[in-house]
Amino acid sequence: MTIHKVSFLPHNKTIEVKDGENLIRAAMEAGVHINASCGGEGVCGKCRVIIEKGDVKDGISERLKPEDLKKGYRLACKSIVNQDVVIRVPVESSIDISVLNMQSTPRRTAKIQEFNFNDLKEQGLFAPPIEKKYLELPEPDSQDHLPDVTRLVSFLKLNYNEHRLVVELPVIRKIPDILRQNNFKITATLARPVQEGRKTHIINVEPGDTSSRNYAVAIDIGTTTVYGQLIDLISGEVLAQFGEFNDQISYGEDVISRIMFAEKGNGLEKLQEVIIGNINSIVKKLVKRASVSLDEISGITLAGNTTMTQLFLKVNPKYIRRSPYVPASTIYPPIKAVDLGIKVGEHVTALVYPQISSYVGGDIVAGVMGSGLYRTEELTLFMDIGTNAEIVVGNKDWMACAACSAGPAFEGGGIEFGMRAAKGAIEDFSIDPVSLEPMNITIGNVRPKGICGSGLIIIAATLFELGIIDNGGKFNRDLNTNRIRERDGVWEYVLAWEKDSQIDRDVVLTEIDIENLIRAKGAIYSGCQTLLEEVGLTINELDRIFLAGGFGSYVDLEKAMVIGLLPEMDAEKIIFIGNASLMGAKMSALTNRIRKDVVEVTKMMTNFELSETSSYMDHYVASLFLPHTDLQMFPKLKARLDARRKQGWK
Repeated sequence: MTIHKVSFLPHNKTIEVKDGENLIRAAMEAGVHINASCGGEGVCGKCRVIIEKGDVKDGISERLKPEDLKKGYRLACKSIVNQDVVIRVPVESSIDISVLNMQSTPRRTAKIQEFNFNDLKEQGLFAPPIEKKYLELPEPDSQDHLPDVTRLVSFLKLNYNEHRLVVELPVIRKIPDILRQNNFKITATLARPVQEGRKTHIINVEPGDTSSRNYAVAIDIGTTTVYGQLIDLISGEVLAQFGEFNDQISYGEDVISRIMFAEKGNGLEKLQEVIIGNINSIVKKLVKRASVSLDEISGITLAGNTTMTQLFLKVNPKYIRRSPYVPASTIYPPIKAVDLGIKVGEHVTALVYPQISSYVGGDIVAGVMGSGLYRTEELTLFMDIGTNAEIVVGNKDWMACAACSAGPAFEGGGIEFGMRAAKGAIEDFSIDPVSLEPMNITIGNVRPKGICGSGLIIIAATLFELGIIDNGGKFNRDLNTNRIRERDGVWEYVLAWEKDSQIDRDVVLTEIDIENLIRAKGAIYSGCQTLLEEVGLTINELDRIFLAGGFGSYVDLEKAMVIGLLPEMDAEKIIFIGNASLMGAKMSALTNRIRKDVVEVTKMMTNFELSETSSYMDHYVASLFLPHTDLQMFPKLKARLDARRKQGWK
């Protein structure tokens, strides 16, 4: 069997692979990330690499232009290794994790509602499900022959009024030695039941007094990112937090492509292995940052969408994407974390948020719980904008929900120079109305290499308001500027010339990009319209809108309304709540009340399948313009456009 060496620059990593191995799979094995939005189908063109030495078989696609091929570019997903080769991963094909853990400083965005631990206490909701108690047990002697477990249980009943106690087998195995290590002075960890009258489990014992060190981990398993927090269960304080890109991205950008990968060979096992690796990496970083031992973690709570949850639990997700779109389960039992491969103490139980449907998952349920939507009288619209946009409307008395497929435009997919929020991504933009020259602001204040989702919204809105594009997203071809040009039959605007960019090409926004953006925003807006219509409400009757997710922290509200992504309403009513999924996971770690309430919340959430709702397509088609076919729905924007036309603007 022939073996070849593949070296990756600038990572300086070399791996040996069998003859005939796919290059992008070699990169995965080497731990080198290459953007692969389409999961290896060769249609997105994101996995461009440069052959610096040697060659690969094939690697050529219609996504590569002749000038790219001359420079040594190939698509990694279409390249087969048949000799030793040195590969350079260009900056536009790599991933930048640093921005995930940066604090955003948004402007013109929604006001921020942060988690307030004191509110939890004042509302009587602070009751951690896992508690530690320090015990000084009487030692056995010639007159006292009580078994060790009986001694422990009796002491808790007598001194702490603890009844209906269950001691688990792993604890029974540990008790004899632990008791005698520190003269029968121990700390017992108790896991409280969610429902009153059920049994409390003693899940761990430790020598000495460790009652002041009791921690939990909350995890949000997102399609794109995975975030974690380490929480002090005594003070309620978040001691550390960290996020990583979900390594499953290498196997598919969206949930559908990952489901398809999971159906092939050992794909399901591989995807679970990858996400467990992410979680273990995050947990390791959290405990190191907070100077906490892994053994001091008492619980872990997790929330993710339906597909991510099933992949995490290694449950076949294939039927999620097939009509009638049925998930394997909506509720999962408590699971020993070590049985899933999570590297924590064997006493730690993983609690997974329940789902509503195939496309409204535990991340949205966690968001509803964490935001307090289910406890308020105010009519609230909850939106989590991403590749799939989930929407919930209601209050403490009722809730309805739906999901719509927005596509990956807001995360860089389907946009020629689209990228996730990372250094070099254009995140803000303005244009001189006379010269039509741009001002690009990038993340990290470096030369541009692409456009992130928030930047895409601002660019499109700015071009539209100035009449550079029309309401169908087509460029005004009569304007006197070399920035607007036709290339390969497609009209585009040059945001940055090659000499001003990080890459060896001009950074542009094309009419095709704008079409993809319009389709994405149209799906979300029409989803909101349809859901509100189904429950007999209008936009004007809402008291507030919650924007959830990392994307929401950067969205320019005014520009989002200009393109028709958000309904036009008072900006003061729009509240950014951050990573609501992680917030819900954290609250579940801090209070049994939330864990009890979540069961009732899932029962009261009515799910609407938009694909089966007749009015959805009508609303969608009407939304495929900037901002909408009915400009009367955006009166402030209409007034601005009318005023500019009177002033002679086109």
